[in-house]
Amino acid sequence: MTRSATEMPSVEAEAVVRALARRGETLAVVESLTGGLLAATVVDVPGASAVFRGGLVAYATDLKASLVGVPHDLLAERGPVDPDVARALAEGGRSRCGADWALATTGVAGPQPQGDKPVGLVYVALVGPGVSDVSQLTLAPGRWAIRVGTVRAALRMLARRVADAGE
Repeated sequence: MTRSATEMPSVEAEAVVRALARRGETLAVVESLTGGLLAATVVDVPGASAVFRGGLVAYATDLKASLVGVPHDLLAERGPVDPDVARALAEGGRSRCGADWALATTGVAGPQPQGDKPVGLVYVALVGPGVSDVSQLTLAPGRWAIRVGTVRAALRMLARRVADAGE
């Protein structure tokens, strides 16, 4: 698949940055399958420095524990592609980066399944003030499409929640 700049979820990122700036709140991200694409999309928005605290890319399973603080026993029992792992990633990122909100991504971008987890299975987590949500996505195959779709879904998840909380 051709990588096109028009595919990037810049509209969603701009909306999130503007809303968080108006609210005086901050964001952190923890990424696995998106490999830094979520953070890059956010920092492409002018003014992102007012809200974006930072991010962690924990691609390797052991780093999810040592860098982000996901419990070893949870990873051993469920593996890295799991809704509770996604939530733990977001919680760890929020804590470690000192942010009001955190988004986390984990899943299987392919080309091969990961154990019993099919290509395109993704979990996106959002934690923030009084919020702890996880969404499961099933995205069409193609590494780039899965990564971009995940970033878009994560940003929309936060944008909806911030709007629901009364921008």
